[in-house]
Amino acid sequence: MISAGDFRNGVTFEMDGQVLQVVEFQHVKPGKGAAFVRAKVRNVITGGVIETSFNPSAKFENAVIERKSMEYSYADGNLHYFMDNETYELIPIDGELLGDNFKFVKENMVCMIMSYKGKPFAVEPPNFVELEVTKTDPGFAGNTATNATKPATLETGAEVKVPLFISEGERIKIDTRTGEYMERAKG
Repeated sequence: MISAGDFRNGVTFEMDGQVLQVVEFQHVKPGKGAAFVRAKVRNVITGGVIETSFNPSAKFENAVIERKSMEYSYADGNLHYFMDNETYELIPIDGELLGDNFKFVKENMVCMIMSYKGKPFAVEPPNFVELEVTKTDPGFAGNTATNATKPATLETGAEVKVPLFISEGERIKIDTRTGEYMERAKG
């Protein structure tokens, strides 16, 4: 159990059947009346943020969010299967729980699976991935002075903007959080 008076940034707790994480908090002691805790909390599962006030003595159940590295195996319809690297068990996860940045994930990549009470609610791909460009317009040498870009299709089917000098068959590094081209892959 945790009381509202013990709130700190990053603390997760359960309230009204929802898993919430403290984003910001402030202990307020007005001149008249009782002290209270003003907090901005984020629903861990839906991502929604609300601002609310708590009595400092209000008690809440601690919520432990489990983060586990699992290897992406394959997709079957709307189900995506991830393998637990310790038990080799395949865990099916509904495609609706995958974010937009999952389009950069290919088979055998290790992702972070977030779950609460054994129920997965989010999949976090690696921050940076190296993928091959499968389709783009021909590259041109000497076009590095401007920040001009062109569309390119990657081996996962995702489309990104790349500099004009990138050509088909090259491996590039992508930031999955922003979907932006970072650099040519080394090696």
